[in-house]
Amino acid sequence: MKIPFNKPSLVGREFKYIKHALLHGQLSGDGVFTRKCSAHLEHILNVPRVLMTPSCTHALELAYAVIDLQPDDEVILPSFTFPSTANAFVLRRARPRFVDIRRDTLNIDDRLIEGYITSQTRAISPVHYAGVPCQMDVIMTQAKKHRLVVVEDAAQALGARFNGQAAGAIGHMGAFSFHETKNVICGEGGALALKDPLHIQRAEIIRQKGTNRAAFYRGEVDKYSWVESGSSHVPSELQTAFLYAQLHHLGRILKKRKRIFLNYYEALLPLQKQGKCQLPYVPQDCVSAYHIFYLLMNSMKERDRVIAKFKERGIHAVFHFFPLHLSKMGERYGYRSGQFPVTENVSRCLVRLPFYNTLTEPEQAHVIRNLKRVL
Repeated sequence: MKIPFNKPSLVGREFKYIKHALLHGQLSGDGVFTRKCSAHLEHILNVPRVLMTPSCTHALELAYAVIDLQPDDEVILPSFTFPSTANAFVLRRARPRFVDIRRDTLNIDDRLIEGYITSQTRAISPVHYAGVPCQMDVIMTQAKKHRLVVVEDAAQALGARFNGQAAGAIGHMGAFSFHETKNVICGEGGALALKDPLHIQRAEIIRQKGTNRAAFYRGEVDKYSWVESGSSHVPSELQTAFLYAQLHHLGRILKKRKRIFLNYYEALLPLQKQGKCQLPYVPQDCVSAYHIFYLLMNSMKERDRVIAKFKERGIHAVFHFFPLHLSKMGERYGYRSGQFPVTENVSRCLVRLPFYNTLTEPEQAHVIRNLKRVL
């Protein structure tokens, strides 16, 4: 039995909607399906505006363009994340201010953030790892106290909630991903959720190449023109047609993934009790999006052994983020080994198990059975 780490899946109407987009034109974006996706996400997240983007990377870049970061401004973020979280503001010559993560959720350690805030800090970018929200009440309190903008990296967290609020809609802006490895997909694709009217107005202009085209389409101006610097952050209508079909089944997808997650958890809990690994943790004030099921092994050697043995058995398991502060770019900003011990240990010891929407019970039982044999 060969089991991949990830397998993109269809929910039913993707090709029908793509055909509709082809027959009705405006494939370049901001057509009927882009508008439908925006409206659907606005309803789910309970925010006034969601702008669709070609990727979550584009959404993050758009967010930092909106707040007009200046060279040497600082943004606080975890080192345990994908480079896009940092690239979004480094492109504007702002500096990353890394913070260690919590051992329980692997999210940014909210208890440490205030100690990293300086006079140059402009924003905080919490990353909701594995679809489990950060402690957003603490983060928002600190942001308000120091007048900082919070840009949530909710790439893995569509459908997650913290104290009843949707992840990605608690901060000032939130970025989402629809990459083929995510719960809801369109190959690539992203979205930016916004709440502040001034942020919305500026984001619409920057997203449309620096023009007031969005206002023109709403009839608010009689023509559109170049009004400030901008770029193209508009997805193809083919992307959003595919995505709209998936979004309609978000509830069903999350229900499936929760069942898969709990099957793993219940079957592997004895291994945690024996001290052989640590399982994911979801705080009581959080609802997870069930994006990743990971194990924290006791050493990198043990993690690598699990991955190698799985490969021999046709099971594809993988590690995850290499700490940004230990990368070549991190070294350029003066970071060094040993500064963030939890991040470094987690990066060495984490293994992600196969997890996709169509993972069957026999496939999952095969993964569990082989993991127990290996350990």
